[in-house]
Amino acid sequence: MDSQAKQKMELTVSNLSQAIFTVNRHAKTAINPKFLYTLKKNALNKMIQEKKATKTGLHFSRNPKFSQQQSDVLVECGDYTFHIPPTKEDFEHLPHLGHLDQYSRNPKTRMSLNLAKQLLQEYTGLKEDKNPRSTNPQKPVFKKLGDSFF
Repeated sequence: MDSQAKQKMELTVSNLSQAIFTVNRHAKTAINPKFLYTLKKNALNKMIQEKKATKTGLHFSRNPKFSQQQSDVLVECGDYTFHIPPTKEDFEHLPHLGHLDQYSRNPKTRMSLNLAKQLLQEYTGLKEDKNPRSTNPQKPVFKKLGDSFF
């Protein structure tokens, strides 16, 4: 285990932004990314409320839903930038920055997903549901040919 995992990580802007970056990177390829994206969104919103991150403007989304033009909010957090879905107020108060700059990249970071999740869960208070499908699915019932279903 590396030195980061051995000692308890502090909730600094740098550590939190690295954790958000790690969670975001893993969410893009995860089988069930819902919790990871919720963790990212809640962490960024809390950092914005605490003035640890700032909304800088709107960008056209690279992957708009249903081929419609869509915008995302650009959030600066330490040395990193992230996108989150906009609110109505964002369209009224934030400048539109046009298309995303393809040459702007976040710095590389080496943090495990488990450490990043642990840090963000501690910061946001969110807990992951380990068994989202705890109920047993009902088995299909096959009737003989000609029998009524009722």
